[in-house]
Amino acid sequence: MKIASLQRVASVDVLRALTMFLMLFVNDIPSLTNIPHWLEHAEMNEDMLGFSDTIFPAFLFCMGMSISFAIQNRYKKGDTHLQVVMHIFWRTVALVAMGLFSVNSGGVDGLSHAWFSILMVIGFFLTWGVYPKVEGKKKFLYTGMKITGVSLLTFLVLFKGMNGQPFEQKWWGILGLIGWTYAICALIYLFTRESLKWNAAVWLLFMGLVLLNHADALPLPFIPSDMTLHAFGMSGLLTSLLMQQYAQKERSGKFIAVLCALGIVMLIAAFVSHPFWIISKIQATPTWLFFCLAAFLPLFGFFYWLTDVKGKANWFDLMKPAGTATLTCYVIPYVWYSVQQLVGWHYPEVLTEGIPGLLKSALFSLVIVGITGLLVKAKVKLKV
Repeated sequence: MKIASLQRVASVDVLRALTMFLMLFVNDIPSLTNIPHWLEHAEMNEDMLGFSDTIFPAFLFCMGMSISFAIQNRYKKGDTHLQVVMHIFWRTVALVAMGLFSVNSGGVDGLSHAWFSILMVIGFFLTWGVYPKVEGKKKFLYTGMKITGVSLLTFLVLFKGMNGQPFEQKWWGILGLIGWTYAICALIYLFTRESLKWNAAVWLLFMGLVLLNHADALPLPFIPSDMTLHAFGMSGLLTSLLMQQYAQKERSGKFIAVLCALGIVMLIAAFVSHPFWIISKIQATPTWLFFCLAAFLPLFGFFYWLTDVKGKANWFDLMKPAGTATLTCYVIPYVWYSVQQLVGWHYPEVLTEGIPGLLKSALFSLVIVGITGLLVKAKVKLKV
């Protein structure tokens, strides 16, 4: 049974929320000592899949799943093809811009990293915040707030250029990498649409390009970011279309079996490629891609069964804001860490290592998700 309506899919929201929660967690644990090495990121030349190395690709996978639903909804609401293309363009611009700001927050004379980060996040909310649709004076007020946000971000670019290292593309930043993967996958989807055959063909093409690129047989310098990251996004997109084609709440076994079969294929590919490339997130190797997908595909099948089939999505209500206001959730720690630095607040030593430290990081992640929920209730939210 094809999904008849395009309301939010519980399993997609839940997996995205858990991924965002874990992203907050793994971003916090580098400050800890005496924690298991397998929880951390592997070094560049270390042949290991650390738990932290699976979170960013999981987010790209979740983002890829959201693309088909989001674009289909836009067409159902009456958007023209040009409007959809412009939405993809401006969303990409916003994500890439935010990514570049995040990697340019240091090296400024007269403006500390903490204050740069706080002003940066304020600029993000003013520029890309959700404003109510109103007329009259309030419309001018909200337009003025947006202009203030753009002016603030422009000031930060100019101030950094005149008082330190120039504002430059050192790397794209996490949000920037997400933005480029979103752009490429969304634009491809505009051509392939709901055709499972064509999307599967593009997915296979991406897998082949990943292998050729890392074998130095076909360099792809004209493609922004890394082909391996785009393959994660296309894998999520293909999964969402498989769901729309095969998912049945009454007979969920077929869809889940397809995902498990694909997971097995990816696991075999991982072992076959391992003699040629190490498992490395930093190098974005094919082996890393295949091992991650071998886990993500059946894992999503499990969450589909648990939430959409068995109706247990309410088990994850505590983390719901992380799945529906993900961008807001991601940027809040920039303010948290900056305020903590400015006031000189340090955790007790017992919370900086081992199990107590990990519990502190888990609690910190829940607090950030809770703050996100409060902001959403107050109608303060980023949306691009």
